[in-house]
Amino acid sequence: MADGEILKAAGRALRKGATAAVAATMAITAAIADVTARPTRDQWVEIRTAQGRATPANWRDTPALLGYQRALAIACEQYDVVVVEKSRRTGATWGAAADAVLRSASSRADGGMDTLYMGTSHDMAKEFIDAAALWARLFEKAVVDSGDIIFDDGSEKGVQALKIDFASGFSIVALSSKPRSLRGRQGFAILDEAAFVDNLSELIKAAMAFLIWGGKVLIISTHNGADNAFNQLITDIRAGRLRYGLVRFDLDDALRDGLFERICLINAHKHGEWTPAKEADWREKLIGDYGDGADEELYCIPSQGSGAWLSGPLIESRMHDAPVLRLAFPDSFTMLPEHVRKAEVQRWIETELEPVMRSTLDPAFQSGLGFDVGRYRDLSVICPIQITRTMRRVVPFMVELSKVPFQQQEQIRDAIVRSLPRFIGGRTDATGIGASLAESGTQRFGASMVGVKFSTEWYRVEMPPVKAAFEDDAISVPRDAEISADLRAFKVIKGVASLPALRVTAAAGGTRHGDAGIAIVLAYSATRMPFVPYSYQAVTSSGPATADGPRGFGADDEPDGGGMLPRLRGRMF
Repeated sequence: MADGEILKAAGRALRKGATAAVAATMAITAAIADVTARPTRDQWVEIRTAQGRATPANWRDTPALLGYQRALAIACEQYDVVVVEKSRRTGATWGAAADAVLRSASSRADGGMDTLYMGTSHDMAKEFIDAAALWARLFEKAVVDSGDIIFDDGSEKGVQALKIDFASGFSIVALSSKPRSLRGRQGFAILDEAAFVDNLSELIKAAMAFLIWGGKVLIISTHNGADNAFNQLITDIRAGRLRYGLVRFDLDDALRDGLFERICLINAHKHGEWTPAKEADWREKLIGDYGDGADEELYCIPSQGSGAWLSGPLIESRMHDAPVLRLAFPDSFTMLPEHVRKAEVQRWIETELEPVMRSTLDPAFQSGLGFDVGRYRDLSVICPIQITRTMRRVVPFMVELSKVPFQQQEQIRDAIVRSLPRFIGGRTDATGIGASLAESGTQRFGASMVGVKFSTEWYRVEMPPVKAAFEDDAISVPRDAEISADLRAFKVIKGVASLPALRVTAAAGGTRHGDAGIAIVLAYSATRMPFVPYSYQAVTSSGPATADGPRGFGADDEPDGGGMLPRLRGRMF
């Protein structure tokens, strides 16, 4: 098989692998149920045995980039600014080097531009240039048959100490990490191990000028403390303040995508053939070697990232006078006939709930709902929320239920949802006993009522926007001592805001476990649900789809422009 055909075949495998990587990531996220849990050595053997190899055993079929490396390159296509939060030595720079070569080796018409790499040391700069040179030689072999060249003279003389010149007229250049190095330049800026540069804020400020004329910025780093500018940047992205791309992978994510399989391939003399047990032993030793630094260096958890999530004064400043309805029943209520229970709750709805809804809900505003489910120990809390014309979120009232049977909880929830004006959706705690109520909500109100299983990743994604809303005065909740206490119950645990396993006695009986706080977060999440536009794709005359994809994107077709970027990038990523 010719060199060009080899790359085409590898490219098709990579392109198909991207979908599998996304599916694997979703499965991983769903499997993480505990905020602080990390699989033990034996559990890791079971996980990887069930998963099997992430890459082919035959090195000739192994993709050039692993799933998380492809995700990095794909994000650079989708966003002008991409931030990568990563584990140490997982090969993020390797993926960035491939992306840089494809970009700088292409003509301006195909999106080509200079690549300006900035690391924290001369050794890092040399490592990046070496990786880029390797990719350039590989790509040159792939395009030589079509008459294209990559280096300025078709030879390796285009590779210099800290610079690679391409026939396109663009270069890959390694610079110092001083902000002034970017002044007056233009292109694709890569800021590597950004959390460890002297002045990241000034460096990012200098790099943002690249966007004016169509440049891009890629910021890669492991963490260096919770107060570091890199962590603040990530927090702002998750809070929605910055609309940048964010890619995150820790050690376990990388291993699931085949990191240790690749290590075994490169260092076969040391590790031999890959097995789940070998990987588990290697992982266990690595975590042990890092000791207390493992969380930050390997698992993307910034150090010193523990403590209160919201301060008491901040919470109180975002409170307004709004009713909190509380309903509690004795244990014997559960054993009453169904029609008696239903009638008793209906009377409460008509005399207590409906007057409050009529007086507090604004019919002109869109409404959402958050529902944290409890039954025996904890409370159930229903939190309606409305979006004002200034996009401020206002909780008009809340309902707390203690020892209320599930059927009557459904009865109260349905009465509230049916009365919410311009209802856009809700989110229900579907963890444990909440699964039944989440399912019935979806059955009655459709896909707009979403069940949520709490996980590390859910907290990581959903908590920053809520905190930003409190800090930016973009949310208002009922003024109530117990609601304030529930919001203060959230703690930053290993860098992620979540609820510790601590319960307090509730005024209405039972215990509280941040129930009102969770309901508020669920409600706020419901107001962030994306709207799905209806659209259509016109039928073209370009012909039917082929085994390699739609016509115009197959292995032997030439996309518009005919340049290196669309021909190779489409297959690599």
